[in-house]
Amino acid sequence: QVQLVESGGGLVQAGGSLRLSCAASGRTASSAAMGWFRQAPGKEREFVAAINRSGGGTLYTDSVKGRFTISRDNAKNTVYLQINSLKPEDTAVYYCAARSDSGSRSRWATEYDYWGQGTQVTVSS
Repeated sequence: QVQLVESGGGLVQAGGSLRLSCAASGRTASSAAMGWFRQAPGKEREFVAAINRSGGGTLYTDSVKGRFTISRDNAKNTVYLQINSLKPEDTAVYYCAARSDSGSRSRWATEYDYWGQGTQVTVSS
């Protein structure tokens, strides 16, 4: 079992930055590939970024490349999402997710077994 708790969301003006954190606990937390997804009102949950077990491999959806950076600190069992140059269309609930059976990053939500409760990011124009 892996428990995930996100934090760091908030209200920010367009062009601003936020750093989201996802604290993981559980026996396999440090060995799991991790991902960030988001869901805007009235839209389906979408992939944002993923990172492999070691932190040496990352994956991003095209719309956030160059603005978002995913990283992890395995000593702290924490994954981060640095969000820069925020746009109103980035407004969403951001979810952290973990894979239980693989250290490889993935963009597919169905391959993640554990999810956090989400943290709201609101970008004003």
